[in-house]
Amino acid sequence: MRSFNRAVTRRIGALEDSYLSRGRPLGEARLIFEIGPEGAGLGVLRSRLGLDSGYLSRLLRSLEAQGLVSVGKLDGDARSRHATLTDKGRAEHAAYDALSDDLANSILGPLSEAARGRLVAAMAEVEHLLAAASITVDQEAANTEDARQCLAHYFNELDARFEEGFNQAKGNAATEDEFTPPRGTFVIARLDGSPVGCAALRMFDATTAEIKRMWVAPSARGLGVARRILHKLEAIAPGFGAMAVCLDTNRALKEAQSLYRREGYKEVGRFNDNPYADHWFEKRL
Repeated sequence: MRSFNRAVTRRIGALEDSYLSRGRPLGEARLIFEIGPEGAGLGVLRSRLGLDSGYLSRLLRSLEAQGLVSVGKLDGDARSRHATLTDKGRAEHAAYDALSDDLANSILGPLSEAARGRLVAAMAEVEHLLAAASITVDQEAANTEDARQCLAHYFNELDARFEEGFNQAKGNAATEDEFTPPRGTFVIARLDGSPVGCAALRMFDATTAEIKRMWVAPSARGLGVARRILHKLEAIAPGFGAMAVCLDTNRALKEAQSLYRREGYKEVGRFNDNPYADHWFEKRL
């Protein structure tokens, strides 16, 4: 891995103090790209690039001094700061875009068609696996905007996939309070700071915790997010006194059933009155 990192950073010019010969290092060049023609919030930039506030501020001050970026507050939200490219900054963005294409062509050009295909496929695989390794799963409040957005996507998907549709009034009996300590918890999976999955845990009885509301964004499927979420909740459950976890699922969610079985869940008899449940599972911890 270290050898790979050295080879890539050298080949793409990451070590040069003038990335792509535009007079500034890669960090500043990347920030120009990420701000883009539409601009970006500073919180989004911190999450997307994995930068601390101090380093991001220094980069932005440098770009502001060069006349490339303007940082201000968004209309209607005095708390959020937003970075936008100036006319000069947009011209730099276009120049970097063209030079990045030239760099890609210089790497692919000397290779045969078959070798180009292998390299591009390998790059896609590396990007996929790095994304999988970058997923975080942490406990968060169930009443945040991100949590509610995740749940809205969850309910919309159930409505689209269930043969009979999904009516929240019939199948959404649990409340946010049940997913709040000491009664339960809520977790959100994130990739580069953006929510890509969620699930909740509540105590079903004195020694059993129930997993609810598990959802993974379509863009993050195949990255092992659902498995990570399950493992996180299983690790949390004993802290609430649980010696087992249980869950239910609909017959339409074949991939969920396969996941539960792979992870050691055993199918059991009906233990609730969820009208949309067709399968019930339990796992001893």
